[in-house]
Amino acid sequence: MASNFSSISFPANGNSLPKRCGLSLSEVMTISIHFHQSSYRTFKDYYLKNVCQNLTDYFPKLVSYNRMVELMPNVLIACLYYLNSRQGKVTGISFVDSTAIPVCHPKRIKRNKVFKETAKLSKSSMGWYFGFKLHLIINDCGEILSCKITPGNVDDRTHLPSMTQGISGKIFGDKGYIKKELFEELLNKGLQLITPLKSNMKNKLILMDDKISLRKRSLIETVNDQLKNICYLVHSRHRSLHNFMLNLITALIAYTHQPKKPSLKLDEPAQNFFSIVPI
Repeated sequence: MASNFSSISFPANGNSLPKRCGLSLSEVMTISIHFHQSSYRTFKDYYLKNVCQNLTDYFPKLVSYNRMVELMPNVLIACLYYLNSRQGKVTGISFVDSTAIPVCHPKRIKRNKVFKETAKLSKSSMGWYFGFKLHLIINDCGEILSCKITPGNVDDRTHLPSMTQGISGKIFGDKGYIKKELFEELLNKGLQLITPLKSNMKNKLILMDDKISLRKRSLIETVNDQLKNICYLVHSRHRSLHNFMLNLITALIAYTHQPKKPSLKLDEPAQNFFSIVPI
């Protein structure tokens, strides 16, 4: 039925019919995702210098660059569903973190019209930025379990309960996730939140393997680094919110297709061994 409706076109006005697209939605999706697997830093260079010159056998009905940019927002929902299908397996060990997604320099906030109503000013470990925040949960194999994009000024703990639906075992985060009510809420769902202690908190009993896993939180930071530097998650040339979201989603999809992801390799610690140590 869907294929029958896809062949129907309606006049844009009383005199002419809209131009039929040569590329299918799946081809637009493939090109959008493959960009993040290439070494190109701008989609225009990638499309004109690589796709149009080297990939014509795979895409015989290529359109112009401007037309391609117009088509890309049409695959946003399809890419979102595809990303959801690429979700990793719950292994019992998870890591959570957030990373800044700046869209422009703080000095240019007043001149930015694209994200005027959506992006927010926030501060990360690297300083002030204007943009969004990507919340990410991965397993010990580096596979993405859950992700969420929010304005930059949203507390990391706000959306953690909804992001952890279907996740069980233990989840490790930094000090930004410390909150008694959050710990109890997750524990009631079968998920134990483990974080480092603040300087003014008392030491507590902790399993040795939990202590070791807590020190391996850099795994998710490595994933964030690869998303930004290999999959090119962040850039400041977005001209619409739709293209920003598509760039974000396709970068995450490209990461899920990496044959080798950062993974956690823990030695076998003594089981049921408790130690009273600072985390």
